[in-house]
Amino acid sequence: MKKILKLALKPLAISLFCSATLMACKDNTVEKVDEAKDAVTEDFKTAFDSAKIKAEKNLDSVKIKAKAKLDSIKLKSAAKMEETAKKLKESLGK
Repeated sequence: MKKILKLALKPLAISLFCSATLMACKDNTVEKVDEAKDAVTEDFKTAFDSAKIKAEKNLDSVKIKAKAKLDSIKLKSAAKMEETAKKLKESLGK
C-alpha cells in the first residue's frame, strides 16, 4: 500500500510543478508542459495498473496456498478421527 501511495505522490508532485510552471510560460511552452503533464499522467496510470495486477496475482496465490493448507489439515484430521474411532472400537470389543 505504501508503494502505491509513493507511486501516486511522485506524478502528483510533478503535475503540480507543471501546473505552476504553466502559469508563468509562453503559449508555445504551455503546450509542451501540457504534453508532459499528459505523459506523466499516463505513466502513473500504467504504473498503478501494473501494481494492481501484481497485487491481485499475489492475493490469488495466497488464497490458493491457504486453501491447499486447509485441505491438508482437513485430511489429516479425518485420518486421525478414523484412527481414534478404530482404536475405540477395538477397546470396546475386547
